[in-house]
Amino acid sequence: MPTPDLSRLGEIRSDWTLEEARGVFALPFNDLLFHAQRVHRQNFDPNRVQVSTLLSIKTGACPEDCAYCPQSVRYETHVGREELLDLGDVLDAAQAARRNGATRFCMGAAYRNPKPKQLEQIKAMVREVRALGLETCATLGMLTPDQARELKDAGLDYYNHNLDTSEAFYGEIITTRTYQDRLDTLAAVRDAGLNVCCGGILGMGESDLDRVQLLLTLATLPQHPESVPINQLVQVEGTPLHGLPALDPLDLVRTIATARLLMPKSYVRLSAGRTDMSDAVQALCFLAGANSIFHGEKLLTTPNPGQTRDEELFARLGLRPEAGSAAPAA
Repeated sequence: MPTPDLSRLGEIRSDWTLEEARGVFALPFNDLLFHAQRVHRQNFDPNRVQVSTLLSIKTGACPEDCAYCPQSVRYETHVGREELLDLGDVLDAAQAARRNGATRFCMGAAYRNPKPKQLEQIKAMVREVRALGLETCATLGMLTPDQARELKDAGLDYYNHNLDTSEAFYGEIITTRTYQDRLDTLAAVRDAGLNVCCGGILGMGESDLDRVQLLLTLATLPQHPESVPINQLVQVEGTPLHGLPALDPLDLVRTIATARLLMPKSYVRLSAGRTDMSDAVQALCFLAGANSIFHGEKLLTTPNPGQTRDEELFARLGLRPEAGSAAPAA
């Protein structure tokens, strides 16, 4: 594998080639982490971590067939069907998240795409959560350009819509929507003026090349996502991916470091799967350039480290939560 031009690492660019991206990913581990940490320090305080909280505002009965997801109506899992939460319940959760140090409150609904009545209810949630001084994020499935603009007008700051994996491997994981469908939603979100949150999932049986191609797709968008969540598959009994071999932790670290180098100014979020990571692995991820986490006991329907464990880890590593930046909505 040709060695990439190390002098260009840290540049903000959208013209990465596959050969260059593969060369970055394949760097000797120590060199990769050195350059990732160097570039991270050029763009961020290395000891600050942005903290978000994710709440499932509508759970289960999703018509999609994402092979990793216990909320799909196609699989027999422990996840039942719950209707859209009341506004009061969402605000209670948002206030608790703020008290616990979150600066961004993310609302996830198991939809293929939201219907008009559902969108009206979610817009009210966005307005009220932002009035608390929190940044707002939503993940609701596919959006039309008009829906993206409605959410922007309601005060939404971020929209999450993950690509999950490479385009080549995508059909092994999802058949009910295309890769282009996902790219179209990202385009609608960006055109509406929303910040983009987009990443993927590791440990679904994909190859190293698939991981590189996923990151390359993100890094060659006209504008890099402001937030790049890197998830480790949480295996749930009843889903097609249950029983796969565990992900090599060093592959996770290598992917995070590559994301940091291909998208130097993006927040790289260490997302799902942290309950299966040792403190040492998480520390390596922060060294590799991760600078955001989800805080709280649960991520939608899967477990997440509790507040006490995260506070203890932050104290041991000398990390501090990043201060909030969102102002109350007018």
